[in-house]
Amino acid sequence: MNSENFNNLVESIKQAGEIKRGKLKPSRIFNFDPPDIKKMREKLHKSQSEFALMIGVSVSTLQNWEQGRRRPEGPARALLQLALKNPEALEKTFVG
Repeated sequence: MNSENFNNLVESIKQAGEIKRGKLKPSRIFNFDPPDIKKMREKLHKSQSEFALMIGVSVSTLQNWEQGRRRPEGPARALLQLALKNPEALEKTFVG
């Protein structure tokens, strides 16, 4: 790595620390809209308990997502994004 790239990297790390401490605003923010989980579940003709079992979450978690009290994160979010694009694949995989 040349010195210019190294200095740019060090500056980026310093900026990240300032952003984390609230001293600097990020140059851009990414917002992702959560998928419409209820619509996805209804498209598969599944009850809340059936759909929750399919994706490996509790019914109360699913209800919180559907009612907007919580948002899916991590692997659940990734699974739901895939299911949004191809709900039939989700059904084939988990209902078989």
